[in-house]
Amino acid sequence: MINFLNWLDGILWGLPLIILMVVTGFYFTIRSGFFQFRHFGWIMQRTIGQIFKKSSPESSNEKGMLSPFEAISTAVGGTVGFGNIAGVATAVSAGGPGAILWMWLTACLGMILKQVEVTLGCYYRRTNDNGESYGGPTYYMERGLGEEHKWGKLWIIPAGIFGVGIFSTFFVTSSTLTAAQVVSGAFKLGTYQIGGFQIEGVIIVGALLCVLTYIITSGGTKKIASTFSKLVPFMSLIYILMGIGMILVNITRVPEALASIFTNAFTGTAAIGGFAGCAVSQMIRVGMARSVYSNEAGWGTSPMIHASAKTRHPVEQGLWGSFEVFFDTFIVCSITALSVILSGHWTNGTNGGTLALSSFSEGFGTVGSLLLAVIMIIFTVTTSGGWFTYYLAILEHLYKQEGIVKTIVMKIFYAIRALPGLLWLIYLVKTDNQGFIWTVVDITSAIPTFINVAVILLLSGQYFKLLKDYKARYLGVGEVDPDTCLFYEDRK
Repeated sequence: MINFLNWLDGILWGLPLIILMVVTGFYFTIRSGFFQFRHFGWIMQRTIGQIFKKSSPESSNEKGMLSPFEAISTAVGGTVGFGNIAGVATAVSAGGPGAILWMWLTACLGMILKQVEVTLGCYYRRTNDNGESYGGPTYYMERGLGEEHKWGKLWIIPAGIFGVGIFSTFFVTSSTLTAAQVVSGAFKLGTYQIGGFQIEGVIIVGALLCVLTYIITSGGTKKIASTFSKLVPFMSLIYILMGIGMILVNITRVPEALASIFTNAFTGTAAIGGFAGCAVSQMIRVGMARSVYSNEAGWGTSPMIHASAKTRHPVEQGLWGSFEVFFDTFIVCSITALSVILSGHWTNGTNGGTLALSSFSEGFGTVGSLLLAVIMIIFTVTTSGGWFTYYLAILEHLYKQEGIVKTIVMKIFYAIRALPGLLWLIYLVKTDNQGFIWTVVDITSAIPTFINVAVILLLSGQYFKLLKDYKARYLGVGEVDPDTCLFYEDRK
């Protein structure tokens, strides 16, 4: 079974998907006039620069149910966390320091890819009977491919494959396991006798994380967004400060660490200690896979929450998608990568959360371990909450009309929403079969990514129409076409 999964992972994250992502990324980058680079200042101004400003009078007329900041907080909550810590640590242990450069390069293209998918998610979104806005890849597949491109009912095929790929992460998830390992390791939890049963400390932590997930997701998308708008900035700041501290402690070795990222990316890494060494091709594959898993650019997840945001223009919300990739990869992931490389532990054969924990312990001792454990708890709960909103968006699309079937499905979903992570943790701990976990993670991210990137390429014409209009309205480039419709459901 493991051999088959490894083979499938190699196929899915082989040349076809890599070529598709690179070609699509370059296509949008070049045709948009290198928008994510030339207008980087504008992106920052209209995203992070707007956080502390009061809402403008016209914002009260914007459609949507979440503020842009609530949307980005929920999206960042879903992306910043498990992938940034365990994922990046695994990238270094599996591909060496050079994998980080390929992760960065992928993120450069990912900034425009996520802008495109968020823009299309907002444009093609749908407002349900309760006045709530939902959108995402399945929505732009139905309206963009099915209606505008005259696919008829054939849009259901890519939407079905995408939906199955996304929902596979509901049943097969590893964030709870990694967080539980970090917490139990930091607090040195062993095995306990409870009610005549011997229960490992890691399972107890997993059960507590399950309960926390139930609590934080109990209020639905609006409550999650409100909570995350307060929690995500705090947790991100603490982790960034820890990372900066780790870098400062090892400041004299930072140039060497940075040099290894660039030199090894083109030469491969020889075997060191418990590290088996790897070729450049493996570095590229690992770097790209971890980049997508971390910042989710092209995966099609973030559009499902951004589509619910109040925004004056779809491209305006798309700017938040670009910022999300920048913040996630170039700031948070880079801190993790440097911390792991500086610690030197990436060569001893460990990976994932265990490697991240040992790296921070190297710099800060027990305090570093405990702080990382607390951060992992918050990251895991926010990741679970963010993904909960993604699943909710797909279910809302699957059951558009209110009725008994939708009511029953939603009740079942709410009832079991946090259980798969705990059950998966128990299975992996009891069977001691944790070695292939990242193979499964790669597979569950590759399937929806392949479908989504292909679809946004097919719908690129609509994105460029909206981008042209946005530039004319707000950047003074070209003339505004008064007949341009900013949202699909407003078309007459």
